[in-house]
Amino acid sequence: MVVAYDGAQFRGMAENDGVPTVARALRGQLERVAEHPVIITIAGRTDAGVHAWGQVVSFDIRADRADPVALARVVNMACVPAIVVRECEIAADDFDARFSARSRSYRYTVINRPLPDPFLAPTTWWVPQPIDVKALHLGCDPLIGGHDFSSFCRKPKTDLEFSMIRRVRDARWHELGDGILRFDIEANAFCHQMVRSIVGTLVDMGRGRLRPGEMATILAARDRSLSGVVAPAQGLCLWEVGFGEVHPETPGGAGKSGELPGSGRRP
Repeated sequence: MVVAYDGAQFRGMAENDGVPTVARALRGQLERVAEHPVIITIAGRTDAGVHAWGQVVSFDIRADRADPVALARVVNMACVPAIVVRECEIAADDFDARFSARSRSYRYTVINRPLPDPFLAPTTWWVPQPIDVKALHLGCDPLIGGHDFSSFCRKPKTDLEFSMIRRVRDARWHELGDGILRFDIEANAFCHQMVRSIVGTLVDMGRGRLRPGEMATILAARDRSLSGVVAPAQGLCLWEVGFGEVHPETPGGAGKSGELPGSGRRP
């Protein structure tokens, strides 16, 4: 399934005892149809408040219950508009939403105006201070390629061997007009809070709190205390998960981004 959801209504994508999550809501409806326990695999673990347009999930279900149209209809009837199944199809036996994914793409939207917009507030970060867009662009260049992103990630306390190395294929800002700025980033995978930390650091560069030339130093330091603020969750959206072939990297964030093998950690 390709699933879109409003993250404001959930405590993240992955199941968590005692709180509403997207996976829990999906599983409940799927089990109604399957009439047996269902285990859902997800392509990207999004945090509380983070939205998705192209989240991908996979699961096993009895053959006599595996009607994609019926499955999508049941979920949508019960869960819209908070959760919407955009696509549903039978996949190959060896398909896994997490391990078959070769890239994840996220979008982050900033509203840079003196006054907030009540209609855009649920899916954007309002920044009233002037932002130097040139500084945003300059700060992206050092992110491209394979790096240890410890300066931008929350490391799990219980996993001492957890790797923070990720390969970013594309990172760039777009000016959409009327003070709306959109950041697009694609990588093989993301670690916890990586995108939000990168966005917060770049916006601090745009506000003059940091210099764009410091991005390479912050990245190399592997010290989270050196990065900027963590951008709010509501501005972030898991936009797309790629399952295609690997393409060469695009230097400096220019051109169409490619896809790489990855492990699907949450942003």
